Amino acid sequence: MIKKIFPVVLLAIFIAACSSSDDNVVSDTPGTTPFNRGALLSNFADNLIIPAYEELNNNLAALVTSKDDFVAISNQANLDRLRASWLTAYKTWQHVEAFNIGKAEEILYHFQMNIYPTNTIDIHNNITNSNYDLTAVNNNDAVGFPAVDYMIYGIGASDTEILEKYTTDAESAKNQTYLSDLINQMKTLTQDVLNDWNTSYRATFIASTTNTASSAANKIVNDYIFYYEKGLRANKFGIPAGNFSATPLPEKVEGFYNQEVSKELALEALTAVQNIFNGTHFGASTSGIGFKGYLDNLDRTDLATMINGQFGTAREKIQALNANFYTQINTDNTKMTQAYDALQAAVVLLKVDMLQTFNISVDYVDADGD
Repeated sequence: MIKKIFPVVLLAIFIAACSSSDDNVVSDTPGTTPFNRGALLSNFADNLIIPAYEELNNNLAALVTSKDDFVAISNQANLDRLRASWLTAYKTWQHVEAFNIGKAEEILYHFQMNIYPTNTIDIHNNITNSNYDLTAVNNNDAVGFPAVDYMIYGIGASDTEILEKYTTDAESAKNQTYLSDLINQMKTLTQDVLNDWNTSYRATFIASTTNTASSAANKIVNDYIFYYEKGLRANKFGIPAGNFSATPLPEKVEGFYNQEVSKELALEALTAVQNIFNGTHFGASTSGIGFKGYLDNLDRTDLATMINGQFGTAREKIQALNANFYTQINTDNTKMTQAYDALQAAVVLLKVDMLQTFNISVDYVDADGD
């Protein structure tokens, strides 16, 4: 009996060992070399996601300092520095918005950082009542970068009036408090997400390589495509240009109150999207494994080339736009819709061709009618 059992035990141990050592390796298409998804996730975590969050956290710390200086002395010089810090952080934000996973997904981080257009009625009700929970769902459109945009560019018709709102206005103290609370919350939320990546979530993320709907590997692919389709293509271009409505809605552009950064933010977002696709390290020119490398491994370099080419076409269309998308829509909306069309052409390549190649299913519902 012992002799019969012993080979079975050895076989079980051998199978378990093989399974353990190959968890990260997935053969997506018969006849292809198995792809190491763990290496892709490690590159994303260590060279794109965590560095971008660290930079955003540092930028928000600088924004807190600029805000504190402005609240202490509300003059033009401090307002200018506050605005500069806001834009620096906002541009870095474009590099983390696609990563709605882990703690970010858990705390609805993205909904509390960049829902636009901001709701000025809710903002003023919060300021007047001084009784608000900025983390509440009903305040998602009264917080984050768009709310700060309003507080430093739109709360008055001119810089003189804006400064008065923080100095001589009857609610100046309340305005200062609300501005301070907005920025402090953004910093706190970002620190929480970064802490989670730097402690437990990184290991969880890079180990979750299976081809299942709940795995990090599949979710990060879907999150990426969702962001490209909705966050970049629809929110920044399609909705304000009127692609989903009877008429254009120029007041729905990103950075509406600043009036001069819609294009800058959009180009930054497109750079972030292309960097993720190519596995390009945040803030560097070096690259690791990204979705391009995954496609290359599956003998679909042709598709990777097409996607990068379409990103390039979209960038050319965006670069031809006015710095102020509100002005662009009101003066020549055709160029705005052309930029949208160029972005849309990549949706099919990503959402259909790339997902089919990866053998991954879409995990979100598309309600745009596109």
